Amino acid sequence: MSQDLWLQNYDAACRLAQEIAENIHERNRQQRTGGNPAKLNMTLRASLQKLKQNIAQLRETLNQTSAQRRIMQAEANRRQTLVDDLATRETRLNASFKGDLSEAEPSRSSLMTGGSGSGPAGNPWLVNESEETRGLSFGEIKHHQQQIIEAQDAGLDALAAVISRQKQMGQEIGNELEEQNEIIDDLAQLVDKTDSRIKNETHRVKLLDTKSASCGEISALLFYCTLVCLCFISAHSVQMHS
Repeated sequence: MSQDLWLQNYDAACRLAQEIAENIHERNRQQRTGGNPAKLNMTLRASLQKLKQNIAQLRETLNQTSAQRRIMQAEANRRQTLVDDLATRETRLNASFKGDLSEAEPSRSSLMTGGSGSGPAGNPWLVNESEETRGLSFGEIKHHQQQIIEAQDAGLDALAAVISRQKQMGQEIGNELEEQNEIIDDLAQLVDKTDSRIKNETHRVKLLDTKSASCGEISALLFYCTLVCLCFISAHSVQMHS
């Protein structure tokens, strides 16, 4: 994964600050040994001015990127801390160049590795450095930053995959609900048809019951009339024989 332009410019500013620290040490050595540090002083003035401009450019670019939300807020905060630390180093390097530090001639170890003190005589290069990068070389710090960015990208990729899966599940649930609604509609129509058929059959049964009752009454009446006729015939036959 390629590094973005802001981090490349930040790395260049860090390299410039490191070069300034080395030149300050060399300037002090020449002063100590009776040499002529005039050329180095001119180089240092130009380098310090360039470092100040680079830091201002980093701040401006970071503010624009944050305002446009082209990076996450956590990354913007991390980069802001990096710029603040670099600005502090630039201030310390200026003070060291002008001889404003309590220790007029800081050693190379105190310029480059942090020394043993934490006051004004401390390291102008590694001041306020985090424990994670303390003691690491420039290449190791750069690699560490790339690992952080890669881990953030991997986390974003994983989050995107989870969101995509949830979206797919939501669509599948929606499709299932539509199918279930169609089944419920079909069942409702079937129930309505069945209820109508039951009502029709019930009405027919009632009609049949009514007809059956009427036929029973007619049969009883016919039976009674038949008995009456038979009795009359029997009585008439008796009278004739008498």
